[in-house]
Amino acid sequence: MKLILGDDGMKHVGTIPLETDRLILRRLTIEDSNEMFNNWASDYKVTKYLTWHTYQSVETAQDFLVQMEKDYFDLSTYVWGIMIKETHELIGTISVVNIDEKTYTMELGYCIGSLWWGHGYAPEALERIIEYLFDMTDVNRIETKHDDNNPNSGRVMTKCHMRFEGILRDKGLNNNGVCDEVCYSILRREYRY
Repeated sequence: MKLILGDDGMKHVGTIPLETDRLILRRLTIEDSNEMFNNWASDYKVTKYLTWHTYQSVETAQDFLVQMEKDYFDLSTYVWGIMIKETHELIGTISVVNIDEKTYTMELGYCIGSLWWGHGYAPEALERIIEYLFDMTDVNRIETKHDDNNPNSGRVMTKCHMRFEGILRDKGLNNNGVCDEVCYSILRREYRY
């Protein structure tokens, strides 16, 4: 069966507060500058496989968050801070990093501070965002990519029922330089409501 897409572009609803059993996913604000800097943005273990450089000062976080507060007025902006309910600690972000309006595709990216790795927070957040995007927008394809040298990120994707699609050789560029990108996706027709 061939999917027929409309000519009006995708339906966007923006970043709204969401919850999981253990997490609150919410908009970022300028007040988050110190936690963002201290909990993940200044940690090279976190940024090693990312496309943005490790923050050297809290002012860099402030500048990013000032722009983010403006970007939230655009309903095609989807960026959540990941907060632990029990402690109210902000530990990372999850966001739509690319949108292809013609194919109704959204690409997701996420990062969590290394102190919180291995606790299942990344798949818990990713699963909730996939649910939100399929429920509230007309996205047809949600995809994620990771550096081939970072297999832990791929395990997060697999836990969320995303399918391995292949490796794009020398396609990515991150803080390590040019890398192979491993691709995963989930389609609307595969998603279990």
